[in-house]
Amino acid sequence: MDRRHFLSLGSGALLTAAISSRMGFQGPEKLKDIGLQVYTLRDMLAKDPEGTLRSVANLGYSHIELFGYRNGKYFGKSISEIKGLTDDLGLRVTSAHYLSGQQSTDMGTPVNQWEKAVADAAALGQQYMAIAYLMPEERKTLDDYRRVADILNRAGEITAQYGLTMAYHNHDFEFTPLEGQLPADILLKKTDRNLVKFELDIYWIVKAGQDPLAFFRANPGRVPLWHIKDMEKGTGDFAPVGDGTIPWATLFREQGTASMTHFFVEQDTHRIGTPLENIGKSFRWLRELDY
Repeated sequence: MDRRHFLSLGSGALLTAAISSRMGFQGPEKLKDIGLQVYTLRDMLAKDPEGTLRSVANLGYSHIELFGYRNGKYFGKSISEIKGLTDDLGLRVTSAHYLSGQQSTDMGTPVNQWEKAVADAAALGQQYMAIAYLMPEERKTLDDYRRVADILNRAGEITAQYGLTMAYHNHDFEFTPLEGQLPADILLKKTDRNLVKFELDIYWIVKAGQDPLAFFRANPGRVPLWHIKDMEKGTGDFAPVGDGTIPWATLFREQGTASMTHFFVEQDTHRIGTPLENIGKSFRWLRELDY
């Protein structure tokens, strides 16, 4: 390439950049605040909570979503112990997962002393509380989903009093027709959009054959939380983020449509590699992603 051609290309690039800046367009961005749903490391946490969370912090994750709240504790540790540990490690507890409580007698579920769980979440500095999963007995009919919507609304009123937000985390069954309708549509229509948000699990909505982009666009401002996990080509198994078929750059460009505030890496199972290796791989790929 001769010098004149090189300078011409450089001038064109500068001109394009100047026009883009003037018109409000921006170049590719980088993801900076990467969270982890620690359910991915559930076996490790059961044996060594402190060491496991230290490993998460050492990988570079800035915040986490907890799971397994039971009678005022996580992993056998009190709220003050968890708070001290995460503070020392520089990990923010942004959210946590809970069961609805319809199939248990545990304290601190939306149907049994929920305010205690909300107070503990506020003490941890959480912003969100999400229902993680519906047991098969809780989702046999559309009336079951209407009941869940009522539970979410009541729970959302209490979380709002403490400055927190209620959310619902999906799997594939909410996007599989039941009685001629999608259960997800029932949950969206029957919950108060100001009190109840969605934590969209990108893997599971894709697994159900639905389009996450269409979901964002149909529900603007309703999806502040995302679960980020990838899907192996061919097998459909879980994969580290970046190793699969989900178009992450395209999705992250729509984060404003969804009003996404936080996202969490998660990998339910691991066909290849260990959980710790795979969350490290996902983190490094996301840090380099241009979108």
